[in-house]
Amino acid sequence: MTIPYDEALRERIREHLANHDRRAVTDPTKRHAAVAVVLVDSKVGEDRVDPVPVQDWNAGRPMPAENLDGRMVDVSGGAAFLLCRRASRLSSHAAQWALPGGRLDAGETAVDAALRELREEVRIALPGSTVLGLLDDYPTRSGYVITPVVIWGGGRLDPDPAPDEVVAVYRVGLHQLQRDDSPRFITIKESPRPVVQIPLGNDLIHAPTGAVLLQLRWLCLEGRHDAVDQLEQPVFAWK
Repeated sequence: MTIPYDEALRERIREHLANHDRRAVTDPTKRHAAVAVVLVDSKVGEDRVDPVPVQDWNAGRPMPAENLDGRMVDVSGGAAFLLCRRASRLSSHAAQWALPGGRLDAGETAVDAALRELREEVRIALPGSTVLGLLDDYPTRSGYVITPVVIWGGGRLDPDPAPDEVVAVYRVGLHQLQRDDSPRFITIKESPRPVVQIPLGNDLIHAPTGAVLLQLRWLCLEGRHDAVDQLEQPVFAWK
C-alpha cells in the first residue's frame, strides 16, 4: 500500500530524526559530500514507461539477475523520494543510481551542499526550512564521507535534470522500500562485511545509495535506530 504524503508523515519523520543519536564519521583522509533525500508526492501509474532507453544506458553493465532489466517502472504512488539515473559519460560512478548530491565546497555545511546540488542537478530550489534532519554519515570506498539530508519537498515538484549529470529523475514511492524482499544481503570474497541490495523496480540499488535508502526506511518510517555505515558496497563502486 502507498504511504500518504501528508503532515502526519512529515511530523513523524521529523520526530524520528530529532530523537536519533546520529552517527557522524570524522576521517581526515576522506572528502566530505552530501546527498539530498527529497520527499515528494507522486501518483500511482505515472511511471509505467521508463523515460530512458535502458538498452543504451545499461550497455556493458551486467544485470544482477535474469528477471531484472534495469528499468525503474511501477514504483510511484503516494509519498516518494527523488532518485536519479546518472549520466553514462561521467568520469566517476557513471550510469549508477544516485540521490542528488556531491562534494562540499569550501565553507559549506552538509545542508548547504545538499540544497545546492539539488538546484544544480535537478533544478529544484528549496529553502533550509524544508530540511527535516540528517541521517547517519556513510563512509565510501571511493574516499568520501556522505551526509544524507532529508528534505520535505512540499508537493510533487518538477525536476528538470541537468543533462551533463543526470539523464532522468524518478519518483519512487516510500512503500517500495518496505517490499517483502527488501533489504537483501549478499557476501563477497573481497570483504567480510555484507553487501546491501535494495530491490526497486527492475533493478537493485547498492550502497552507498542503498544504505541511505535502508536507513530512510528503518529510521524515518519505522523508528529503528540500526546502523548502516558498516554495510558494504559492491566492488564496482569501490573506485
